[in-house]
Amino acid sequence: MGALSRPEEVVALVKLRVAAGQIKRQIPPEEHWGFAYSMLQKVSRSFALVIQQLGPELRNAVCIFYLVLRALDTVEDDTSIPTEVKVPILQDFYRHIYNRDWHYSCGTNNYKVLMDKFHHVSTAFLELGEGYQKAIEEITRRMGAGMAKFICKEVETVDDYEEYCHYVAGLVGYGLSRLFYAAGTEDLAPDSLSNSMGLFLQKTNIIRDYLEDINEIPKSRMFWPREIWSKYADKLEDFKYVENSEKAVQCLNDLVTNALIHAEDCLQYMSALKDHAIFCFCAIPQIMAIGTCALCYNNVNVFRGVVKMRRGLTARVIDETNSMSDVYTAFYEFSLLLESKIDDNDPNAALTRKRVDSIKQTCRSSGLLKSRGYHLDKSPYKHILLMIVLLVVAIIFGVLYTK
Repeated sequence: MGALSRPEEVVALVKLRVAAGQIKRQIPPEEHWGFAYSMLQKVSRSFALVIQQLGPELRNAVCIFYLVLRALDTVEDDTSIPTEVKVPILQDFYRHIYNRDWHYSCGTNNYKVLMDKFHHVSTAFLELGEGYQKAIEEITRRMGAGMAKFICKEVETVDDYEEYCHYVAGLVGYGLSRLFYAAGTEDLAPDSLSNSMGLFLQKTNIIRDYLEDINEIPKSRMFWPREIWSKYADKLEDFKYVENSEKAVQCLNDLVTNALIHAEDCLQYMSALKDHAIFCFCAIPQIMAIGTCALCYNNVNVFRGVVKMRRGLTARVIDETNSMSDVYTAFYEFSLLLESKIDDNDPNAALTRKRVDSIKQTCRSSGLLKSRGYHLDKSPYKHILLMIVLLVVAIIFGVLYTK
């Protein structure tokens, strides 16, 4: 209900709901492609929406690329698999994608279904063009090797953190850039910028998912680097406890500040994109990342439960992201929101301000800023307005479904 209490978000929510319904009706009839696109919706509804921005051929390649890496990630994340079993699977995964009969049962819920029926993904992969296949194979090989390395190694230093994030996300940036190039729609982006596109998203997720990861059963797997968190606590799990809230938030702010260093690379990468569909596909997750950083910054609730952008704001981002002007505006406004939360007593306040100022300056110097009025806080509107909004939604849905 809270997501509907801002009038400016209502239309975007309705459009998002209609788009989700259209996706379900557009699932391909072939069994393996039907499985791929149905599974994509189940393991990542947001990605399933964003991927629709792409043309059919590239969309198929990116869909399979995502599912292959999601399957690889499922093996890595399953803490019940013995190391001596897990490591060879990760290292050889790039070979398994060529085998229509291969599958490995692990994971839970929809991820288990993905692994049990992985032959559908392999079948679809083998129908892709050779350029797409080679790009997916290369990234899967390198990512599997990197994941295997960190199964046997903790994230101790900031350099370890950078390396791990490169393996699991920077390489995704590499792979997508190669797929865009193979499609003939984009120049091949510099690896450094592709890497930052992945690292900004990954670091944001690692920060946000502290509580979920620390409570993982049968054992936790954490990626916050010891070099950072050990400045604030003796044990990483100490941040869960209320009595350690001040130090927990200081550590959180340190990590958000670390993530912000990638923002300007991301802006540079997106500004070079030529294809509108690819641009929207890339831009929406990056705006979500800067918004999530602003939401998580100085927010003790990261250690208490799930912290994420509300659905209405997410819907606005998806609906309103069409140009670099929109991207610069979103990065600028979310940077302002983060800046407003900086506590001068925070140990990293000066560095955080420096990085936020740099992002804001890049956005201002583009000359493309406009006003969106993004807000992360709860709506100030009263219940009577909510009733009016719901009535408008009902009318809009009535019109849409009678056409």
